[in-house]
Amino acid sequence: MQLIDGKATSNAIKIEIAEEVRKLTAQGGKKPHLAAILVGEDGASRTYVNHKVKSCEQVGFTSSLYKFDADTSEEELLKTIDELNNNADVDGFIVQLPLPKHINETKVTEAIDPEKDVDGFHPTNLGKMMLGLPTFLPATPYGIVQLLDRYNIETSGKKCVIIGRSHIVGTPMSLLMSRNAKVGNCTVTLTHSRTQNLKEECQQADILIVALGRAEFVTADMVKEGAVVVDVGITRIEDPSKKSGFSLKGDVKFDEVAEKASWITPVPGGVGPMTVVSLLMNTLESARRKSVKESV
Repeated sequence: MQLIDGKATSNAIKIEIAEEVRKLTAQGGKKPHLAAILVGEDGASRTYVNHKVKSCEQVGFTSSLYKFDADTSEEELLKTIDELNNNADVDGFIVQLPLPKHINETKVTEAIDPEKDVDGFHPTNLGKMMLGLPTFLPATPYGIVQLLDRYNIETSGKKCVIIGRSHIVGTPMSLLMSRNAKVGNCTVTLTHSRTQNLKEECQQADILIVALGRAEFVTADMVKEGAVVVDVGITRIEDPSKKSGFSLKGDVKFDEVAEKASWITPVPGGVGPMTVVSLLMNTLESARRKSVKESV
């Protein structure tokens, strides 16, 4: 078993991004600017947004954080999104999900300017991805593609099974793994809660990507010997032995699955850091596009 280290990979990419920012500013361009909107006090969301702000500082980006109370109206949130859409200094922004139940997530996602949608969730960007056109890829799938690429993991002709069909991870991941690209050319099976014989499907996978949100769901008997296993899930489990009172578990029972896998991502330290760095890559690309437009 070999570890796919998302933390080390994300740090290496941050160094590359910081160098690109230095070149951009040396040529008279401005620092890329990433903004984030946080509604409510969800602990996991707050931690995730704080990581994004810190990462912006590390690579030389400008960052802005807009915080709203949980009872903020949908109208007020949409007004802020419109302001960011029209703020020429902001290259990209994200609205941290999940949102309070009284706010329509679809309406919010569609309100974001596709050219600033660095989370890659806007229907326009998802449609371009499906057609293989240049676009902002959804952050988590983009991060997984980067990991597979940088670890030189062969995907062409492989059987890839994905557990979970969310529009954030599973569905876009299935499209990316089947496309005609360096990381791609897989035969993909997208499984979900209604899939029959899930265990048997997983056992056929050369590459198994798990994005279910159920702690330690995948066990060793579900995994083919020598499979590449990518664990997207992260769940807080009560753990009195920890100072924090909890431990973090992935969707894969790591200790036993690692004995069968050829490559595996840990939790934490696997896909999570790559999701954050993907936002930085998308924001840098947005800044580059604007720089090219302004120079024409």
